[in-house]
Amino acid sequence: MALELVLITGMSGSGKSLALHALEDAGYYCVDNLPPELLLPFAQLEHQQHANRVALAIDVRSATALPLVPAQLEQLRKSGVKIQSLFLEASTDTLVRRFSETRRRHPLSKEELQDGRQALVQSIRLERELLADLREQSLVIDTSTLRNADLLAYVKKIMAVPPGRLTLVFQSFAFKRGVPLDADYVFDVRMLPNPHYDPQLRPLTGRDAPVMGFLLRQPEVGLMQADIQQFIARWLAPLAHNHRSYVNVAIGCTGGQHRSVYLVEQLAEYFSARWTTLKRHRELD
Repeated sequence: MALELVLITGMSGSGKSLALHALEDAGYYCVDNLPPELLLPFAQLEHQQHANRVALAIDVRSATALPLVPAQLEQLRKSGVKIQSLFLEASTDTLVRRFSETRRRHPLSKEELQDGRQALVQSIRLERELLADLREQSLVIDTSTLRNADLLAYVKKIMAVPPGRLTLVFQSFAFKRGVPLDADYVFDVRMLPNPHYDPQLRPLTGRDAPVMGFLLRQPEVGLMQADIQQFIARWLAPLAHNHRSYVNVAIGCTGGQHRSVYLVEQLAEYFSARWTTLKRHRELD
């Protein structure tokens, strides 16, 4: 049986340890902060011992060896190892707040935390630069607004998807709370008729039948859905050919409750006939 390897990387303070715990609960053998120089020997050892599911966390504490990782992953893929790479992300403001709350020092910081926000922000900026290549090859998960339980559940849902296949992740969001950092494509649907202004529909969501019926009767909604479907369908094959494992499509409206939720549900159902799809409703979650 081929070895399945999950690599977790990402920003310090973004929740990598929690993600590793989720994988441990799912039956993966987990190793935190593995030096990149040991990635290939470790994978070979686990394969020899007939392990079939392994999860590793590599972070910026191994900064000098990080450039080795992309080539190592490619070498492992060619040897038959099934690899899934997750990158945990969060906004700079969120990371600053988390470090301030825990009073921890950033691994790249040369100054103590009490020396000021500016030093911490500079460390976060440097960390983004050092991890940019790994981020490019991974499914990015924005944890800025995720509770711990939501992150654990989302990671477990991702791990249920067979590795090695292109997966479409559709997520709804509210523009008033910011654009998701993990989105590959963002579609703005705020110009569509809004169920919020109907008092009977306001407390419902885009998954409820009355809201779905309302939006289904709006010609503009059908046109928007068709345009998004056509765009995504046009580029999925080239993305898969380029060895992309995940494509994250974000649909945004004002409150992230009606229009964006409805379109995410419709798009996920449409593409599930041919592609593996996941759904995520940021504001409802």
